[in-house]
Amino acid sequence: MTKVLVLYYSSYGHIEQMADAVAEGARAGGAEVDIRRVAETAPQAVIEAAHFKTDTAHEVISGPDALADYDAIIVGAPTRFGRMPSQMASFWDTTGGLWFGGKLIGKVGGAFTSTASQHGGQETTLFSIITNLMHHGMTIVGLDYGFQGMTGVKEVVGGTPYGASTIADGDGSRQPHAEELAGARYQGKRIAETAAKLKA
Repeated sequence: MTKVLVLYYSSYGHIEQMADAVAEGARAGGAEVDIRRVAETAPQAVIEAAHFKTDTAHEVISGPDALADYDAIIVGAPTRFGRMPSQMASFWDTTGGLWFGGKLIGKVGGAFTSTASQHGGQETTLFSIITNLMHHGMTIVGLDYGFQGMTGVKEVVGGTPYGASTIADGDGSRQPHAEELAGARYQGKRIAETAAKLKA
């Protein structure tokens, strides 16, 4: 069975919800799925002052070597000034040994994100994640236009061809829309199916 890792960082729970949806889609694509998060690196005073969400059902990933156990890795993180946050970047900065050994070459990768506003850097954040995956030799699968939710303009929703996304609003009050979660499931399923084909 194809093994998929959904690896995420979430400050307020939006990406955590998207991670669950991505995992649901990957399971629908026939994969065995693990959901892990990267460690929080912000000081406790910042976590408390910013009211970060600290309760979660998902374990912190054991370390970078765990990535080699999977056929596909789907990475989710919110934007920080148009790029992935330092918590996720710090984790990928520890993967040099995997890169040197070519341990992720040929695996499938994908990304998903969230921003406060419609134009808050979703695509640049996705590319900041995808760039790391490509340097590791991974094959990238985005959110293709087979997902019909990508073409509508009746509502403000996230979603880019580079990966699923959600919009949280400036105060974080907006939760992922049903269409955004559907896009996350679609992408997760496509990644799982692609990984299965490459593994065959």
